[in-house]
Amino acid sequence: MVQTIQAKDIDLRYLIDSFGLQLVEDEQFFRDWQDDLPEITDLDKQLLNKVKAGYINLLNYPPLLEDVIRMAVLDPILFIGDFYLYPFYVRSESPIDLVIEDDGILVKGKIDTLVLKDKFWVMAIESKKAVFSIEEGLAQILAYMLGNPYPEKPCFGMITTGGSFVFIKLVKEQVPLYALSKVFITRNPGNELYSVLRILKRLSQLVINS
Repeated sequence: MVQTIQAKDIDLRYLIDSFGLQLVEDEQFFRDWQDDLPEITDLDKQLLNKVKAGYINLLNYPPLLEDVIRMAVLDPILFIGDFYLYPFYVRSESPIDLVIEDDGILVKGKIDTLVLKDKFWVMAIESKKAVFSIEEGLAQILAYMLGNPYPEKPCFGMITTGGSFVFIKLVKEQVPLYALSKVFITRNPGNELYSVLRILKRLSQLVINS
C-alpha cells in the first residue's frame, strides 16, 4: 500500500532518514549563485527599486493580506526577468498551509510553489504576520526538488518571504546533496534585489542549457 505524506508534514529529518539527504558546506559545490552572473539593465534596476519601495511601504500597513508578497514582490521580479516568456513557463503547485500559535492566536500562512521548466522551483512563503522564515519552506522545496523528472542533472530553487531570499542547489548522486546561498534581505542598504535577479537569470541559463 502506498503511503501518502502531506508536504506540510515533511521536515528535514524525514528527508535525511528517507533519502539520505546531506547538506554540503563546501563553497565550491554551489558557485553558481556567485560566478558568471549576467548584468542587468538600468531599466531593470529602476523597476527593482520600485519593487523594494513597494515592499517597504506595505510593511507600514500591517497586517499583510494573503497573496500580497507574491503579488507585490515575486511576480514583478519574475516579470522583469522575462520568466513569463518562452522558453519558460510557470505552473503553480497546490499551496501548503502553515499554522502556528503566537500569543494564543493562530497565525496562518501559505507556501506557494511555482515551477519553471521542471528543474527550477520557486517557493513563496506568505503570511499575515512576519513570523515565517525561509526555514519554514526548506524541507518542502527540497522534497519537490527530489521529485524532479531529471534526476541526472542539478536542479535549483529559490525561497522568498518577500523580505528575504535564498537559493538552493540539489544534486542527486549516490545520496542527494544540497547547498544554500547566502540570504538576501530586501531591507538591506542598497538594493539586494539586483543580486536576486542576476542569480535568477544565471540559474535559468544553466537550466536551459543543461
